[in-house]
Amino acid sequence: MVKAVVAGASGGIGQPLSLLLKTSPLVDELALYDVVNTPGVAADLSHISSIAKVTGYLPANDGAKAAFKDADVVVIPAGIPRKPGMTRDDLFNINAGIVKGLIETIAEVAPKAFILVISNPVNSTVPISAEVLKAKGVFNAQRLFGVTTLDIVRAETFVAEIVGEKEPQKLTIPVVGGHSGETIVPLLSQASPTVKIPADKYDALIKRIQFGGDEVVEAKNGAGSATLSMAYAGYRFTEKLLRAVKGEKGLIEPSYVYLPGVPGGDSIAKETGCDFFSVPVELGPNGAEKATNPLGQLTDKEKGLLSKAVEGLNGNITKGINFAHNPPQK
Repeated sequence: MVKAVVAGASGGIGQPLSLLLKTSPLVDELALYDVVNTPGVAADLSHISSIAKVTGYLPANDGAKAAFKDADVVVIPAGIPRKPGMTRDDLFNINAGIVKGLIETIAEVAPKAFILVISNPVNSTVPISAEVLKAKGVFNAQRLFGVTTLDIVRAETFVAEIVGEKEPQKLTIPVVGGHSGETIVPLLSQASPTVKIPADKYDALIKRIQFGGDEVVEAKNGAGSATLSMAYAGYRFTEKLLRAVKGEKGLIEPSYVYLPGVPGGDSIAKETGCDFFSVPVELGPNGAEKATNPLGQLTDKEKGLLSKAVEGLNGNITKGINFAHNPPQK
């Protein structure tokens, strides 16, 4: 029996993500948690003829505890989108606070759950999650993931457009580093099968992968961000993890993890100077079974991208750790 929970299930990412999880044959029980509307979303999804039993919870009557209790996997797309007049710091403090509160509850009632963090800024919310779990004495680095899959999905799509590949999912393109702007490092030289990107298109392609989210925000005229593609990416990672937990071998997906706590990760942390970093991770029954180091054979351009990424990433990580220990007073 697999119990999956979506925290933030009524939102722009949460609803389509919950729909996709409801269609999965790997999920037996699907619990939806949010501050509004979850009973309605759950009722709607419960009519779909797939195996998962769906329940919806609100904060009243210890709803969060009931939702998370005995969860096998918790996916967290909770948070608010940036509103006009709001600074990035305002947004950070709100979303970081939301994630911190959710992780505290998970630590209490589902300490062994796999935790998949989608809430932005992932570069900081994953370190916050790790610090909260450490403080509660239940931190296991192999069970905490920052979901960077959308960067990989975008890389597959945009590269396929350039090389004329009709089936983008046939491409494997490692994307490492973090999950925002210049912290995202697509390693196109390690694509499999090999791809030839014309030199005059390389820089624009990298920028498009790094800043693909802006494209969607502009196309939606400020009325939203990338919610549907992010829901797909979140589902893809969750489904892969559940398959690996069931014993399927050879499943590798990049994810933003605490490297010193994952086998093979220590040397990558030393090499980059970042304890949290997204690299291809082999998934298995324990979660992150092994981190793979793809940094040995970088091109000069990729080395340049990497050094820029590390710079930004370290600041994001420190910001998250500081928030976990000293949240701003309301």
